[in-house]
Amino acid sequence: MNFDATAHKCVIVVNSTLGLGHAANAVSVIGVSLGRSVAGLVGPDMQSLDNVNYPGVIYAPLPILLSTPEHLQQLQEKALADEEIHAMPFSALAQSCKTYQEYETRISEAESSAIELVAIGLIGPQKKINKLTGSLSLFK
Repeated sequence: MNFDATAHKCVIVVNSTLGLGHAANAVSVIGVSLGRSVAGLVGPDMQSLDNVNYPGVIYAPLPILLSTPEHLQQLQEKALADEEIHAMPFSALAQSCKTYQEYETRISEAESSAIELVAIGLIGPQKKINKLTGSLSLFK
């Protein structure tokens, strides 16, 4: 996917039952993964007047929304069924692993239907993302 800030919207939806630390972890992991996997999402580095480098940031607002665990699963299912939507799910399984190797082993042994999501990043056409997430409240 190539991100176009005039046509696309990006959101991260978090399980409303997560504690603040786990929610912050989920959002940060999804943000890093989205920045890595979506071309054009992050702008170029900038320099201040005195030449201090400031890394590029996302081209568009990135609302963090709250949802029930069941609704997170529904969002993933709808996103997977729509080729215009890029989904970045993050699971409780991933959050519980101490190493990437442990994550790799455990995820490869699990059926996707048994993997509990704690958050999901969604990028796609503004109207489609609004339809999927417009009723969700902001994380505050």
